Amino acid sequence: MDGINVFYREAGARDRPCVLLLHGFPSASHTFRHVISPLAEVSRVVAPDLPGFGFSSAPRVGDFEYGFARLADIVEAFLERIGVEEFFVYLHDFGAPVGYHLATRRPERVLGLIVQNGNAHEDGLGPGWDTARAFWADPSEANRAKLPEWLNFEGTRDQYLGGLPQRVRPLHPPEPWYLDWERMSRPGNVEAQFQLFRDYASHVARFDELADYHRTHQPPGLLLWGRHDPFFDLAEIMAYARTLDRLEMHVYDGGHLVLETHSAECAAVMAAFVADISAERSLG
Repeated sequence: MDGINVFYREAGARDRPCVLLLHGFPSASHTFRHVISPLAEVSRVVAPDLPGFGFSSAPRVGDFEYGFARLADIVEAFLERIGVEEFFVYLHDFGAPVGYHLATRRPERVLGLIVQNGNAHEDGLGPGWDTARAFWADPSEANRAKLPEWLNFEGTRDQYLGGLPQRVRPLHPPEPWYLDWERMSRPGNVEAQFQLFRDYASHVARFDELADYHRTHQPPGLLLWGRHDPFFDLAEIMAYARTLDRLEMHVYDGGHLVLETHSAECAAVMAAFVADISAERSLG
């Protein structure tokens, strides 16, 4: 697809409803390793690595436009290539803006939203985002210098462990953040990740549009949330409830990457959600 090779994981019968799993920063489809098999019992599961992540192509900045609309273009072409028309979409972190581009372009394709610590409202962006907002408004070197350091090994690890109480931290296996950092250490990839961070401002600017999408099209929603997430405030979950009439919510004693600590619980409620919505659709 435009010279980009997309690595993906797939399981389940192709005649079942598709669940498109979109990962966030700094992970890849590896983050879904514990939920793919349970979901495959009720669906066709497709989990791509977005360009710049995991084992997909990671061209240098300048050779590829790192923005969420562009990533959505690649995912659209990928879905066409593998024959997926309709899908449930899993929205996590950076995967949320990608998935919302797909949803707002063709709302009829989306069978339901599965939101896991994916932000789409001002409510979720607390004071920790103040330096980011200042940089987005004025991307000067002075404002860039005020941003926290996160595009390094320690910042990658903190995506998993940040905000967690001590009782939860030992539940996280260390392999994922070592894999993530190994992939991020490819030449030019840190700058690619920074370009995506810059483009997150375009996602924030779309929040009103996304609220209109929720109100108008009313996709069934399942919300899974790690309550210790240091990046997206817990208030975000009630923001979804303001616009979605059908919303099932589950809050876990985990962090930003809650599948690392609560994969069995999340897999069970996701499979039930997909099965219930699919059964209702089959009944007409």
